[in-house]
Amino acid sequence: MAGSFPSEPLSRRILRDETLLVLALSLGASGVSALISFIGSVTKPGGLKDQAATLNASAAPGRPWLDLAWQLFGICTALVPVALVLHLLVREGAGARSIGFDLKRPGFDLTRGTVIAAGIGSTGIAFYLLARALGFNLTVVPEALPDVWWKFPVLILSAAQNSILEEVVVVGYLLRRLDQLGFSPMGSLAASSVLRGSYHLYQGIGGFIGNMVMGVVFVLLYRRWGRVGPLVVAHTLLDIGAFVGYALLAGKVSWLPTA
Repeated sequence: MAGSFPSEPLSRRILRDETLLVLALSLGASGVSALISFIGSVTKPGGLKDQAATLNASAAPGRPWLDLAWQLFGICTALVPVALVLHLLVREGAGARSIGFDLKRPGFDLTRGTVIAAGIGSTGIAFYLLARALGFNLTVVPEALPDVWWKFPVLILSAAQNSILEEVVVVGYLLRRLDQLGFSPMGSLAASSVLRGSYHLYQGIGGFIGNMVMGVVFVLLYRRWGRVGPLVVAHTLLDIGAFVGYALLAGKVSWLPTA
């Protein structure tokens, strides 16, 4: 239908402003928040490893149904930037398929994503334990939800929300826009990976470096495959392992730090 999409390519200024606004509404703002949190942690008496960063906490202690409502509300609202990005891609005439966020190749996405998660998972745990032991990281508490029936479903939904938000915005959308703005491949890789590290800085230097390295790997794989699908699968599996694994193992094994 005439008028469905722009008749001319969007100007560099519009693309730049649009990208900055998307980041300001999502993970760019999270990066600033994480930096402020990190400054607060390093200026607080005591070492980083003696402090804790809790990821999935109760929003209404002692009131499970209200808590559930807040948890679901938080997950849904966190995905609004993803809806915005997909809308902008459709407006451009590209759509979700242009970044590989679709169900066109489910087998490919699931297989590659599982392999990535297996490769990164054990390395990530080892790096976290080392960074914490050296005093570069806070103790990360992946979940502190009450023991109610919805605990594990919410943790799985939270893992999926994190992965969809990060991979769609920080990899698929951001790299597309940076390419359109004339960034070099290395410049785009640096911008995406540093951004990923920045919003994990609340965990400490280890969280920043580890996630930045993960960002480099994810950008290279995205460039190779042209799909965020495998990255979403991998990230979801990694977060499920962290959230659910902590819930099952915390206090039961000696090697897992707890707050």
